[in-house]
Amino acid sequence: MSVSRRKFIQSTSTLGALALAQQAFPQIASRNGRTDKPNVVFIWTDQQRFDTLAAYGNHRILAPNLNKLASDSAVFERSYVTQPICTPSRSSVMTGLWPTQTGCIDNNIPLSEDIPTQPKLLDDSDYRTGYFGKWHLGDEIFAQHGFEEWKAIEDLYIQYYREGRDSKARSSYHHFLEDSGFKPDLDRDGHAVFSRDFAARLPLEFSKPAFLRNEARDFIKRHKDDPFMLHVNFLEPHDPNWGPFNGYYPNDEVKLSDNWNDYPDATEPLRYHFLRLYAALDRGISEVDIRRETSRYWGLVTMVDMAVGGILGELEKWGLDENTIVVYTSDHGEMMGCHGMYFKGVMYEEAARVPCLIRYPKRGYAKRKISNPVSHIDLTPTVLDLAGVSEKAEALPGKSYSRYLNGTAEPESVFLQWHTHPSGRYNRLMDEGLISEKEAEKAVNVNTRTVVSPDGFKLCLSDKDKSQFYDLNKDPGETQNVYSKRDYAARVANMTKQLESWQESIEDPLEVQRS
Repeated sequence: MSVSRRKFIQSTSTLGALALAQQAFPQIASRNGRTDKPNVVFIWTDQQRFDTLAAYGNHRILAPNLNKLASDSAVFERSYVTQPICTPSRSSVMTGLWPTQTGCIDNNIPLSEDIPTQPKLLDDSDYRTGYFGKWHLGDEIFAQHGFEEWKAIEDLYIQYYREGRDSKARSSYHHFLEDSGFKPDLDRDGHAVFSRDFAARLPLEFSKPAFLRNEARDFIKRHKDDPFMLHVNFLEPHDPNWGPFNGYYPNDEVKLSDNWNDYPDATEPLRYHFLRLYAALDRGISEVDIRRETSRYWGLVTMVDMAVGGILGELEKWGLDENTIVVYTSDHGEMMGCHGMYFKGVMYEEAARVPCLIRYPKRGYAKRKISNPVSHIDLTPTVLDLAGVSEKAEALPGKSYSRYLNGTAEPESVFLQWHTHPSGRYNRLMDEGLISEKEAEKAVNVNTRTVVSPDGFKLCLSDKDKSQFYDLNKDPGETQNVYSKRDYAARVANMTKQLESWQESIEDPLEVQRS
């Protein structure tokens, strides 16, 4: 489907007395029975790296809605996830807890029903709540964890449902496609479902982003007279790298990262080396391959932007934008050819850093840039703080981002986790004779803890693999691992102590190496 740039942009007194009364008595309705409590619209994507928006230096991707949101928001320029892979990161975003605290240390581990997420932490019956999109925290298509309305888009996690869940039930998106005349293309252990490849090749109006945009707009319209919390989670720009905007960005005009052909030496973790071998098999890592994949990836960002524009436009239509906390972020990044890799699961900046925008002018979250490193562990405390329940936020390990806006905090280090992660990719490498079973086992059983300092240094300590230390000031592409260099020994020692202190504070049992 060809979409032109022009067409894309086009698609996208008594009152004073009442205001005084509302200031004196906040419980008085501000309009049509509505209280003055802020709405929360939490928009997030899957696998979107930080440098895909103009606010982070990329002016090549057509994303006018996201760029406008960024221009009106507090932009957190160095935002890190808690673990660069789906389920663990999502568990932190939803609960304000570390993966070791939620128990979701790997993909497809269900989030315990006893652990409260944002709606239950908010604990306000005035709020209408909805979760639309990818969940990946167990029982994918079933309403749970305090969300009243649920619009799922994924049917590929049936095998991970808890006992008692109906394996014949299907997502809202599945029913939407069937009602639109499409037939499932995939048999998943006897279950007919639509594959991601099938959905990715549909016309724009039948895409997952368009479906979520329409459902979100309907939710906002129906609940415009009530305070609400709405999460919208897009699958895109997660692979498959395919969509209606394929070819919109000519491959030869795509700018590659400076480290696309940097293949580190023996100081790099063995697991990373194996991921590069898999990338070469799966998609190819030549300049031509990476340009092709990057072009398609950018197209998926543009498709998400169109959907976000519709959601934000619905808020404006009903006059809700001023009293709505809007958050935009992603669960992790994407290597997209950097260091010859794709996907995530590594501590390099491209996988661990994500965009993070928060718009809520009433509390100073507007037209600001925050250069201090921040962590996703602080997102839930921030939402609770802005919603007026700061006492709930104070009980969590993270802290509200407000401390950086009101000048009450010094810059702080941020921390990340990585846990043992079995992967079918190692099986393919073994089948190809590229690695042995013993090597695959060694790569799987690895845990890492990372600290990033405010002044631009990153330490990654592993329990069974190579450790890494980067001076991001001199080496933003992380091409020189200086972990063993004498000039950095004192700083490595100091940051190691920081890591150990943080681990103790959250009761993290992992013992990392100190060699």
